[in-house]
Amino acid sequence: MADSAAPVQTNQPHVALITGAAQGIGRAIALRLAEDGLDIVITDLKSQRMNLDGLADEVRAKGRRCLVLECDISQEEEVQRMMQAAEQEFNSLDVMVANAGRILVKPMVDATLADFDGIFNTNVRGTFLCLRAAAQAMIKQGRGGRIISASSVSGKKGMPFHSIYCASKSAIRSFTQALASELGSHGITVNAYAPGPVDTLLMHGSADEFAKHVGLPDGKTLIQSYQANAALPRIGTPEDIANMVSFLAGKDSAYITGQTITIDGGSWMD
Repeated sequence: MADSAAPVQTNQPHVALITGAAQGIGRAIALRLAEDGLDIVITDLKSQRMNLDGLADEVRAKGRRCLVLECDISQEEEVQRMMQAAEQEFNSLDVMVANAGRILVKPMVDATLADFDGIFNTNVRGTFLCLRAAAQAMIKQGRGGRIISASSVSGKKGMPFHSIYCASKSAIRSFTQALASELGSHGITVNAYAPGPVDTLLMHGSADEFAKHVGLPDGKTLIQSYQANAALPRIGTPEDIANMVSFLAGKDSAYITGQTITIDGGSWMD
């Protein structure tokens, strides 16, 4: 009798959903996956609607369909509506990129429960809701899939003044490993990307705040210090991260699962 095997996603995926897509890394991921030939669902907070609409125009200019949705991923009902709208529009979900997240730079001794809840509600609760919804949809479809989440180098190695953020991104790494073990029999891979500093507005704002705590004049000086200690002497670009997501979303990564892949120019080496 032939051995049973999990369904394997051998065809090029067709539809990707990206959270936190209005700017920065999420925006670059949406554009790269559109270039790869996928139709795109982009989501972010209501306050980001103008940015989402502009991104949708760029996706459509590449010849791909694009659905724009407003969603606070920390709210279960909104995540459910997001998934239902995506399935109704495209009748498919092949790739989920749980990219949305927040950062906090603050000494732990000064942090409040409101700080903790704010970060964990988005980074951990929100990612959990997105991963669960995507897993349920892909299992129902029965043809495999790709689930990809945003961790961080800070989820592999704790950083001063980032304690709550580090813990939240470490949780993503654990989600990735556990869910990969659960979904392998369905042909669904589960991976995460772990960026170091990336040239985005979010990063520059947090670098300025971090610099204050470590006695440096500004975030630019902090970034220069980071570059001097990395194997590749520059910070990342959103496109660097999007390139990895493109690989993890495609058929060539079919035998990779449960991994949190560092993308930081060789500052942190596993």
